[in-house]
Amino acid sequence: MSIIPESELIINNDGSVFHLHIKPKQLADKIIMMGDPGRVTLTASFFDSIECEVQSREFHTITGTYKGKRITALSHGIGPDNIDIVITELDALANVDFKTREVKKDFKQLTMVRVGTSGGLQPHCPIGSYVVSEKSIGFDGVLNYYEGRNSVAELDFEEAFKKHVNWSPLHCAPYVVKADEGLVEQIGHDMIKGVTISAIGFYGPQGRTVRIPLANPDLNSRIESFKFGSDVITNYEMESAPLAGLGRLMGHRAMTVCTIIANRLAGESNSNYKGSIEDLIKTVLDRI
Repeated sequence: MSIIPESELIINNDGSVFHLHIKPKQLADKIIMMGDPGRVTLTASFFDSIECEVQSREFHTITGTYKGKRITALSHGIGPDNIDIVITELDALANVDFKTREVKKDFKQLTMVRVGTSGGLQPHCPIGSYVVSEKSIGFDGVLNYYEGRNSVAELDFEEAFKKHVNWSPLHCAPYVVKADEGLVEQIGHDMIKGVTISAIGFYGPQGRTVRIPLANPDLNSRIESFKFGSDVITNYEMESAPLAGLGRLMGHRAMTVCTIIANRLAGESNSNYKGSIEDLIKTVLDRI
């Protein structure tokens, strides 16, 4: 069996994993993820009982039970780089023996649903709607650092997209991945299903201009007009692609569902979206 060196997987003195600071026994097989640590507290407010709570940096974790299901609510912070940290450490918690550092013989599959907020790019994704990331396009490049990237990516989709938007060679090579099909149907059977872009940032990388002009000011208009078969790009966020891609590479079930809080086409936004995200969390808790 493979033994993971100390330099590759750092385990804290208390037996917890390096960044998340949680121990293997504190992790449930069903995980609801979100960017905001405060939303973990909101999610746990619906639990029938709380088993443990851990706070480390932006990573806030609460494990408890909801209607007989053991669930972990966990915040991953903002951005695809954080997803690389979180998914790798969650997989290690489930599939590495922290005492011997050996990869466990029997694989444990995790179910991970990210609940987030997003900006819509199509008229059929109005503010307040829920969009499931059936497919995601990663602008971040995270998956490109892992062997097997092409085995989980939609290569024809990638090439068509790069050609349509005149993809800049200065950007990371985009990758296209599917969320777990069964989980998409389980959680989002009555929701809008679409293609989500995971950007590397919130402002310029998503086509927003504040004081610095954009290098590719027409990129968003090209994105909005792109079609691949029946697929169109529905929304922007920052984490769905690395979650789906790393989940597939590791053998876990993973997907993202977002409430739309801005419509980029209409130039509208809603900063008071607490009610919609609360309802979405309740729905995911019931269906996971």
